[in-house]
Amino acid sequence: MAKGSNAGNLRLDRFLSNQLNISRNDAKELIKKRLVTVNGQTAKLFDMKINPDTDAVVSEGREVVYRKYIYIMLNKPAGVICATKDRLTETVLELIPPELRRQGLFPAGRLDKDTEGFALITDDGVFAHEILSPKKHVDKKYFAVLEKPATESDVEAFASGMEIDGGDVCQPALMEITDNPNEVYITLHEGMFHQVKRMAEAVGNKVTYLKRVQIGGLELDEKLGLGECREILHNEMEKIYAKK
Repeated sequence: MAKGSNAGNLRLDRFLSNQLNISRNDAKELIKKRLVTVNGQTAKLFDMKINPDTDAVVSEGREVVYRKYIYIMLNKPAGVICATKDRLTETVLELIPPELRRQGLFPAGRLDKDTEGFALITDDGVFAHEILSPKKHVDKKYFAVLEKPATESDVEAFASGMEIDGGDVCQPALMEITDNPNEVYITLHEGMFHQVKRMAEAVGNKVTYLKRVQIGGLELDEKLGLGECREILHNEMEKIYAKK
């Protein structure tokens, strides 16, 4: 059971519905079939009150661990969109496996359809607002392949805070040129629409491949293949607000 979350008392059917990402009727059906126990005793009432912080709930032989919110690291493939639903295109939520799905999940921020990498999925709206707010200065780091080699003048232009098409003025950004001058790392302090691509175009270049590799101080897990995800651990959450 989660400690220190101050969950208070919840109806058993509501708890099961939220934590297992099933309908309230399905939760009631589990209880009706005597497939749910609370502290070792078979649950019989849909509306019995439990304290998720202290009560042990087991459904179909598996413990249901209480999490007020969930945070998921997804390695988004190109061609998938950062949205909760879309009639024509696969969304990031469709890549979340059943054991991590729950009501209210959404992508915290967006990656372009053709951009790969670290997409953060959560059901915590306050947290999402914080990491997206320019006032919080949660950096986003990208790996980019450029059509033409990057130059030191490009690095200076990015660092100065340039004006891009449409008249938008960017905050200073960090460009790091690798051993291959066509490959760079770019760290942004904000998240304008198509910002990396537009900044590259402002210095006469073009992005041919883009991947987000880090949010704050938390790096994309290199063990995750494209389309794979995992839950972000509690101690990793602190890294998001750290600068590296």
